[in-house]
Amino acid sequence: MKKMHFRTQLTVAAAAVLLAACASPGAGPSGKFPTLTGAPPQVIGHRGAAGYLPEHTMASYKRAIELGADFIEPDLVVTKDGELVARHEPNITATTDVSTRPEFASRKTTRKVDGVDETGWFATDFTLAELRTLRAKQANPVRDQSYNGQFQIPTFREILELAKTESARVGRTIGVYPETKHPTYHVQNGLPIEPRLLKMLAEYGYTTKESPVVIQSFEVSNLKELRKLTGVRLVQLVDGDGVDAKGNVTLVAPFDKPYDFAVNKDPRNFPDLLTPAGLAEVKTYADGIGPWKPYLLSAAQVLGPDGKPKDLNGDGKITDADRVLLPPTDVVKNAHAAGLFVHPFTFRNEKELLVSDYNGDPKAEYKRFYQLGVDGLFSDFSDTAVAARSEM
Repeated sequence: MKKMHFRTQLTVAAAAVLLAACASPGAGPSGKFPTLTGAPPQVIGHRGAAGYLPEHTMASYKRAIELGADFIEPDLVVTKDGELVARHEPNITATTDVSTRPEFASRKTTRKVDGVDETGWFATDFTLAELRTLRAKQANPVRDQSYNGQFQIPTFREILELAKTESARVGRTIGVYPETKHPTYHVQNGLPIEPRLLKMLAEYGYTTKESPVVIQSFEVSNLKELRKLTGVRLVQLVDGDGVDAKGNVTLVAPFDKPYDFAVNKDPRNFPDLLTPAGLAEVKTYADGIGPWKPYLLSAAQVLGPDGKPKDLNGDGKITDADRVLLPPTDVVKNAHAAGLFVHPFTFRNEKELLVSDYNGDPKAEYKRFYQLGVDGLFSDFSDTAVAARSEM
């Protein structure tokens, strides 16, 4: 996700498409969902179509659009020369072929990200031109590896251009849902994300709540600052480390709280943001929340007489497929009461990630969350999310 300095003007036709469609997705039977506004929930192509193609590539974003996504989601990091690009993390070791490139062997280093030492290669140590010589790879080992080595790292400008041209082509709005990755890390390295992001969005005229853009972050301070500087929609992400046997979200650093809370010695953690009081505060600077989905609907293991979890599906492994659903929490209800929309993450099709109640059918999971009233969700498989929505 990168930038240049010319101002891009939407054609009258493209602008009309955006204005007509920005409020609701292009599929789904309007009015049948318990969302904040009653509109159908929106499908956010998580890192593009990450279930099918290497994440954060132009091919992945385009595939997500073809599969019906309403938004494409680029994670933004900054290059050494100040350009915005799409990578899941500043550490690009797992998502590119950099470790196989002898010309960059000396760039391997250890950096502290959110208080944790990470060893590898970091986007902040490469110019855009250098990053463009690398090729993306599928980071998930259980997914198709046949596209490894085919795609470049895209710039943010390229992603905005894709969304604009695809909106005009398909006749519906394709929104862009950028995440500011590790804002504190980027500030500490003299490469803040937010000024670059706002400058580019302003070039495209994306400055209001009606713009087809949503900015998300796991940190709080940067969102509060962004609220002063832009009218585009903002989302507070809410993370966790894991889920224990009883279905409780576990909190282990650095996934226990927004990292700026850790830096500022704020004693609150992520769940505190989801209490009624926490949601009321979030509403002062954001338009929605993006919680990890166990905060809305979790699942517990079934323990045997020996205290060990039961292998419910008999596959010899203990996975999410051996858990059973618990009653939903009040997070969606409370968020809606505060005037916040709710976009949980991340929905995937792999059977070992689906709770036993869904019987291996990923559409069953989507439908359950749609019934809860979520206003959208992040999915690696946009086609499945759209199909489930159309069956509601």
